Amino acid sequence: MPNRLAHETSPYLLQHKDNPVDWHAWGPEALGKAKNEDMPIFLSIGYSACHWCHVMEHESFEDEDTAAVMNALFVSIKVDREERPDLDSIYMQAVQSMTGHGGWPMSIFLTPDGKPFYGGTYYPKDPRHGMPSFVEVLKAVANAYHTRRDEVLDSADQISSRLEPHAGSQPGIIADGIFKLGVQRLGSSFDWSHGGLGGAPKFPQPMTMELLLRAHLRDDDDRALQMVEFTLKRMAQGGIYDHLGGGFHRYSVDAQWLVPHFEKMLYDNALLVRTYLHAFQLTKKPFYRVVAEEVLDYVLREMTDPSGGFYSAQDADSEGVEGKFFVWSQEEIEAELGADEARVFNTYFGVTDSGNFEGKNILNVPEDQAFVAETLGVSEEDLALRIQRSRKGLYQSRERRVHPARDDKVLTAWNGLMLKSLAEAAVVLNRDDYLTAAIANAKFLLVDLRMDGRLLRTWRGGRAKLDGYLEDYAMLADGLLSLYEATLDSRWLNEAQTLADDMIELFWVEGDGCFYDTGADAERLIVRPRDIFDNAMPCGGSVAAEVLLRLAVFTGEAEYSRKASNSIGTVTQFMEQQPSGFAHWFAALDFYLGKVTEVVLVGSLNDAGFKQMRDVVFEAYRPNKVVGGFDPSDSAARLDFPLFEARTLVEGKATAYVCEDFACQAPTTDPKDLIRQLG
Repeated sequence: MPNRLAHETSPYLLQHKDNPVDWHAWGPEALGKAKNEDMPIFLSIGYSACHWCHVMEHESFEDEDTAAVMNALFVSIKVDREERPDLDSIYMQAVQSMTGHGGWPMSIFLTPDGKPFYGGTYYPKDPRHGMPSFVEVLKAVANAYHTRRDEVLDSADQISSRLEPHAGSQPGIIADGIFKLGVQRLGSSFDWSHGGLGGAPKFPQPMTMELLLRAHLRDDDDRALQMVEFTLKRMAQGGIYDHLGGGFHRYSVDAQWLVPHFEKMLYDNALLVRTYLHAFQLTKKPFYRVVAEEVLDYVLREMTDPSGGFYSAQDADSEGVEGKFFVWSQEEIEAELGADEARVFNTYFGVTDSGNFEGKNILNVPEDQAFVAETLGVSEEDLALRIQRSRKGLYQSRERRVHPARDDKVLTAWNGLMLKSLAEAAVVLNRDDYLTAAIANAKFLLVDLRMDGRLLRTWRGGRAKLDGYLEDYAMLADGLLSLYEATLDSRWLNEAQTLADDMIELFWVEGDGCFYDTGADAERLIVRPRDIFDNAMPCGGSVAAEVLLRLAVFTGEAEYSRKASNSIGTVTQFMEQQPSGFAHWFAALDFYLGKVTEVVLVGSLNDAGFKQMRDVVFEAYRPNKVVGGFDPSDSAARLDFPLFEARTLVEGKATAYVCEDFACQAPTTDPKDLIRQLG
């Protein structure tokens, strides 16, 4: 039956009227009961549009067992901060003075006379993120109140006498230890002469670069950013990059990124696009954007099936000779461009008569543009225009050559990686063609690579076969989450959740606390495989963990987070010792331990104000964020998840709602204020 809040007028209080908690509104009745029965007070302050308020309600206040503890040990009072800003101001200062941070939901414990002695914001139902469970907090606080009364009263008096906000909170010791030691180990093997880790052969390691970007953001580690920038620049200037057609070759046989093994793999390019895109977001240097766009343009031009799927690879050989398609003699370039333009082109790309690879030339950029311009006696602007024109001419000439063979099978996992990169690039770079391709890919994968609800592994020429593996489910779900954030089309979020639920059903083993690579319905082998290493591409387990953590934020389902944290826990002992082999696990761990920014955008997707808000959200590099939204005029666009509860337009304008670290800020319609809120 409804509790006392049924008689209130506040929508926020009325949302809690059917809780099994014996809620009181703030007033003489509640305070009198606490004094008469000598019970401490649990005061919960929030507002109707507060996401984590709804999460805590769903997890704890709607739970019969939790409510029984609350009812037995406390007088529980619910307050709408918009109705009672006085109470909100007083007790927010108390929470800030005790914890170093504040926000809503505010959870604070009072003596019967209203003095605060303990508090915080969100408490989970079950222990996670280094936080105790709400019931554990309730029992400990009640026990302290009744068995150590003098200490509690003394603390309450001290807090009440100096309600000074205390900014900042200490990062988790485990997080600092793992990340800092991991980055330290990476730094010890970093090649400061050429970039990357170790010597020859040298592989692009985009996941390791992502770990360093996160370390820079997390710990303000400038050295980590220097390692990333140095590597990305040297790679894109080296022969491992296709300077005419775009895209990266598999690896370099030397330490200088000069001589590649010439095949191109879809997964390499999908992961590298993301790293260059994130470097652009972080530094705003156009160079990184150009590389990302050239890679994606190559994929759309040469690696995309008319059905919407992305092919797997291009061979290294053509006409039986490795690299023949990609290398040039000085005479070939002069014949195509003419002597004057060839002189400029050859100086820029290091072309010589003797060549750098079996008498031919692999195009690379050995010197900076400014140095080359000075050497040639031209302006940098003129040099850039001439190089661009020559590149186009030589690309057209190269197209007349015999092309390397192409592996045109479509693999679900690899397509999921490229889907994610395309979706991210579409919204960051405002490229509608990328978004169109991402949507076509998602539709294709969900229809042509799914049979009777079971995701399949591979497709070629209209035929799909083989049951999908953990990485297929995880990487496609990951791509769909990014596509949802780029489009705010609820279909993609629903599909991602369906895949995640199927993934748990097929690959999760509760007793072991982890995912396996093959499904429960798979052929029985001598051992059920579980690859925990992030090698050339992330392993299924690390992507699955991150997907579940992101879905937990979207949906409010704590089970997703529990499974993800259990899975991460099985590999943390290895991460410090071999960070480059667990780089994507670090991404999942960073999301789990770090502050997650939740943004909900409400308004018409075609409205100029809405687009401004969206651009603000995606302008900067924020790896630990989730973005949702809907048009309030479209009832189907709004999903029944806690993240979207009570999100409405403010004054009829496009509105942004930002929550971080289990605390929500006031809704805003001003893009500049949104920038401030996002930090």
